[in-house]
Amino acid sequence: MTLHILYLHQHYSSPAGSTATRSHGLAQALAARGHAATLACGRYDGAESGLDGPFRRGRREGRAGSIRVVEFDIACSNAMGLPARAAAFLRYAAAATRLALTRRFDLIVASSTPLTVALPALAARALRDTPFVFEIRDPWPELPRAMGGVPGPLLGAMDRLATAACGRAAAVVALSDGMAATAVARGAEPERVHVLPNGCDLDLFGPHIAPWRPEQAGSQECVALYAGAHGRANGLGVLLDAAAILRAQGEARLRLVLVGDGSEKPALVARARQEGLDNVTFLDPMPRAAIGALHAGSQIALHLLANVPAFAEWTSPNKLMDGLAAGRPVVTNQPGRTARIVESGPSGIAVQPGDPAALAAALRRLATNAALRAAMGEAARRQAEARWDRRLLATRFCAVVEAAARSPAGVPARLGGAALP
Repeated sequence: MTLHILYLHQHYSSPAGSTATRSHGLAQALAARGHAATLACGRYDGAESGLDGPFRRGRREGRAGSIRVVEFDIACSNAMGLPARAAAFLRYAAAATRLALTRRFDLIVASSTPLTVALPALAARALRDTPFVFEIRDPWPELPRAMGGVPGPLLGAMDRLATAACGRAAAVVALSDGMAATAVARGAEPERVHVLPNGCDLDLFGPHIAPWRPEQAGSQECVALYAGAHGRANGLGVLLDAAAILRAQGEARLRLVLVGDGSEKPALVARARQEGLDNVTFLDPMPRAAIGALHAGSQIALHLLANVPAFAEWTSPNKLMDGLAAGRPVVTNQPGRTARIVESGPSGIAVQPGDPAALAAALRRLATNAALRAAMGEAARRQAEARWDRRLLATRFCAVVEAAARSPAGVPARLGGAALP
């Protein structure tokens, strides 16, 4: 049976953009199963919807592969202040609610963050009896509360919204066991909570990709690549601390390359210049295919986050999956889930957060041991193929969505089979 599915993800991007493409892959997988998928998004910094026509009355629409995309003229970026981002979140929620209520859909997928994506799903559930799947990419308000800086009343409002979404969804998809536990704590029945982590794109990343290196990288340098957001949550100051240690040690075999953008990037660039960290190179955001080529031309993949204990079990990082898919040893400063993945290969080295000396030592160890890099890289690619192929995860996601659509109103969607780690 063909399902008409509305997939809500404000920060959606096609592979032409420089941000994550999980929703693109999952929506395309739904279409490949014969379903009619409409994806509604906003204008997220670094994302590319695949549409290039003019906006009319605040929106434009067209095809992106086998899915229909509706893009609202609502700009959003991590560089915005909290009030501006909150306004963008609410504007998107209002526009998506109108779309959800003016057309008949069999099911809605609401992908958070931002958490406000649950508002149109809840409205359609209440007014149209439309079932929805709530996807937790980052647990809000748990993570903002752990990081601090968000007003208490706003956290309280997010608490109520997250509890409503978890309690009324036909199914909840969480990207880690830790995120799944937050859904259960908010009233979701365990039988309808499914763990489906981020996966590896084995087409864009891997040994078959032609390598590319920035001109600043010498032919004998070992390149350690960080590709992702440069925000407060990423804690990239520790990488510059490690770069300073390596430079003081006279280590000339390593180059640290940071690709991306974010609110902290200007300060990071200024600090590197001020301290004369000539072993650090900053690059602008790149399309996903270019990131794949840069991974192929690098020797080490970096996964870094700020020293926030909640990150240990409440994240499912794309940077880790890209490094594994590329067949590169991953150096991470996160304990918990990420550390367990790289240690089980062993496909990398895990150090403690907030320890630049340990980070520098791990980088130096890999830079000076080509055999170790090769062994860990091969283990990384094996892990990517055996456990994290996003096509396998997409098949599981489609089964969850189809079961949720068949579930009678008010009855949890149940699906056999073990959850993926």
